[in-house]
Amino acid sequence: MNSSHIQLRSSKIMTTMTKKSTMTKKKLINSISQDKGIHPNDVRHVIQSFLDKMTECLSDGDRLEFRDFGVFEVVERKQKIGRNPKKAEEPIVIPARNAVKFTPGKKMRKLIERPRSI
Repeated sequence: MNSSHIQLRSSKIMTTMTKKSTMTKKKLINSISQDKGIHPNDVRHVIQSFLDKMTECLSDGDRLEFRDFGVFEVVERKQKIGRNPKKAEEPIVIPARNAVKFTPGKKMRKLIERPRSI
């Protein structure tokens, strides 16, 4: 298998997915700038303001809902007992913590779930 494939194990089923490129903030800015004919600095300011506002809302405990896209919300991960892989016999306590959960909306879920030709 070459390095452009990732194997995922789910129960007893193994799936091979082709690794995709990463859309960075810089690539996103350039793509939107070209698509909409807006200067990259203007796009950068809007995207950064959007990300800052999302972070602020989530840190305040607010839920962010974007119809058809999805929902971001803060959930509490409960404390649990784990194992140190180097010393498997020693259990460790993994403390409770907050985490951001994303639930895709219907439209996004349908786009992601549709079969693609390779």
